[in-house]
Amino acid sequence: MSQSANISASQLRWRCRRGMLELDLLLTAFVEMEYNSLTEQDTLLFFRVLDYQDQTLFDLLLGKTVSPDLAVAALINRIRQAIRN
Repeated sequence: MSQSANISASQLRWRCRRGMLELDLLLTAFVEMEYNSLTEQDTLLFFRVLDYQDQTLFDLLLGKTVSPDLAVAALINRIRQAIRN
């Protein structure tokens, strides 16, 4: 069994709880909309991104900064697309 198989939607929702209400809302909405379509790799990457500092994550989601890590940048774009729809 892979590590990501142990990460449930409820665990991700809990990890989405932040010090910034705006991040709570954006990240939780992403989990609600996209959890079932996340690959194991996506889930692990999202779990890792949730360790970012609030302001760093907020700046990424608003497009004020771009991650040099291409996988993170792609995930951030996916989150931005999902929450726009």
